[in-house]
Amino acid sequence: MKVSNLLATKGSDVATISQERSVADAVALLKERGIGALVVTGAKAPIAGMFSERDVVRALATSGATALDMKVAELMSAEVSVCSPSTELNDLMTMMTERRFRHVPVVDDGRLVGLVSIGDVVKARLEELEHDKKDLLDYVSAR
Repeated sequence: MKVSNLLATKGSDVATISQERSVADAVALLKERGIGALVVTGAKAPIAGMFSERDVVRALATSGATALDMKVAELMSAEVSVCSPSTELNDLMTMMTERRFRHVPVVDDGRLVGLVSIGDVVKARLEELEHDKKDLLDYVSAR
């Protein structure tokens, strides 16, 4: 299965935030959308960075409540690994596991076209396994 198949089911909506916005604004958006990460936009197109709940926790642990007044750019992860719609889901799963991140932006021809979370990957993989199980049971039952 390819990332494009996953996006066809999940959709391509991506929550973004400007790197100039405050951490408090980002936290409010994470809560409002019920998500764990935002793609950060800015001068570097199409993605300036990623901002996640983990970034907030680390900042609160070191700076306390003043972290909420900081700009997203100060806390975001600027090094972002991306994938394309043609990336195989197994390759993406390996990359996410090895590099220990939970969200991967999907970029096609220089444009942000989606975001895949580890939860999306696990759900798709479970659906694949369920389909394979059904096919095997049908095969065995036909004998």
